[in-house]
Amino acid sequence: MTELLEIVTPVFALIALGYVAAWRKILDDAAFKGMTLFVFGLAAPALLFSGGTRPHEGGGAAALALLGTSVVFFFALIPLAQRMLKLTMAEAAVFALSCVFGNSVMMGVPIIVSAYGQAGVPPMLAILGLQTVIVLGMATMMIEVGLNAAAPWRRLVTATLMGMLRNPVVLSVFAALVWNLFGLPVPPVLRRTLDFLGGAAPPLALFCLGGGLAGIAASAIWKETAAIVAAKLFVFPALVFAAGWMLTLTAIELAVAVTMAALPTGANAFILARRYATGADRSGSAVVVSTALSVLTISALIAHFRGTLP
Repeated sequence: MTELLEIVTPVFALIALGYVAAWRKILDDAAFKGMTLFVFGLAAPALLFSGGTRPHEGGGAAALALLGTSVVFFFALIPLAQRMLKLTMAEAAVFALSCVFGNSVMMGVPIIVSAYGQAGVPPMLAILGLQTVIVLGMATMMIEVGLNAAAPWRRLVTATLMGMLRNPVVLSVFAALVWNLFGLPVPPVLRRTLDFLGGAAPPLALFCLGGGLAGIAASAIWKETAAIVAAKLFVFPALVFAAGWMLTLTAIELAVAVTMAALPTGANAFILARRYATGADRSGSAVVVSTALSVLTISALIAHFRGTLP
């Protein structure tokens, strides 16, 4: 519990700093908009390309369990959110993303290493390398489809494709896939530059999240927030556990996959929502609430899985 609190506290500190900066007018909306554009247009793409072009040896079964579940659960949640919460398709896509996309960099890496040691690193890296690429790309596509849904089908396809081609996140993912396909090495200088730039994405995303929370009326979205938190902390990890059991994962692979699935909603979901101006209030509030509750849920999971490891 103490180790988790040490990991979670900086997350809340950055969110709180962003909130205070917006509340006290230290930074105005234009400043937060500029920082959001920096994260979305430069820092996050650098992080994604660098992560997507790193070799990930082992852990493929754990990644398959988590990512396969992510895809199925994501597409199942969209019509459910549209029907039950009366959301548009774009809003439902952000809702679904918030239910499956976790804070894997700032929380996942230190938690896995601390809880399971070096044995947990290969499956963790495999999940990290693929989750952001696949899940964020998938969500971006569905948001674009939702925002252009009223257009005739030919214009819908054209607008969606053009929107994705102008999206820095999608372009960085595509570039990483092509780079890997041709087996090209990343020059050390370029790698260090990307890592340096990409390292700004997680903390700045949390800071921007705090700034966005200053203008959110939480009482108006508590039902949606509660639904996201329940899905992210309880339903999604349970589904990943079932998938891992069916794929006969080893004890360490199962522990890492389920723990990564149980991470609270990642701030990049909020950044994507804010970039498209759709569902950012729900996603932002879910990040805060799920992060607070995850101290208890992840502690319980780690205690359970440590008892199953040799």
